[in-house]
Amino acid sequence: MSDVWSRIGEAAERYAEAFDAGDLPTPPAQRLVVVTCMDARIDPVQLFGLSLGDAHVLRNAGAVVTDDVLRSVAVSTQLLGTRKVALMAHTRCGMAGITNDDVRASFAAAGVDASDVDFQPFPDLEESVRAGMARLSASPLLPEDVDVHGWIYDVETGRVSEVGA
Repeated sequence: MSDVWSRIGEAAERYAEAFDAGDLPTPPAQRLVVVTCMDARIDPVQLFGLSLGDAHVLRNAGAVVTDDVLRSVAVSTQLLGTRKVALMAHTRCGMAGITNDDVRASFAAAGVDASDVDFQPFPDLEESVRAGMARLSASPLLPEDVDVHGWIYDVETGRVSEVGA
């Protein structure tokens, strides 16, 4: 077993030994869904002062509101009663300012044909957040009273700024 897997397994065992949250309800206590990037520099739970059981956290490359993100937010809102969505992108995102051709070229250099994959990069970070907010707000899958807010996290300062619609 590699060092990483050993550390993960040991940490999981320590977590289980101290675990006392088995009675948390399924719906998030803050009625919140956080959609953010998979970037390892982002800890949305700590950043937003959340605790275990407070929010659903969805992550993907670029914090893009994909069909799957929309599906998960719809399940969260319709079945579990969440009513707030925080969409948070971040500075220095690897998906910003590149094109599908750029990403596909990287795969091609590794001998992988990704010519039919839309990696959903975007030219402008703030506009990507606005587009995601608009898609969430306009979706017929979400209840009309769902409150969507957009944020940009600065990976250098740890500060967030709100993005208007």
